Amino acid sequence: MAETTPKRNRLTPWFIGLAIVLAAVIFIGYRWTATECPAPTFIEFGVLVILPVIYLVLMYLTLSSQR
Repeated sequence: MAETTPKRNRLTPWFIGLAIVLAAVIFIGYRWTATECPAPTFIEFGVLVILPVIYLVLMYLTLSSQR
């Protein structure tokens, strides 16, 4: 008798990672605005937008290509 393993969503880790990344972006953005951080705008944009987007896209591509 063959046992079937329950199907699990391959993207569950991606959703968890998305929640963690969004929480970190919100926290860092709040801290930067609350303390009036003198960082240049392009660095703030890179840290709050570019890096999380690149990370999430690569993580999505990795997890969606699994069988």
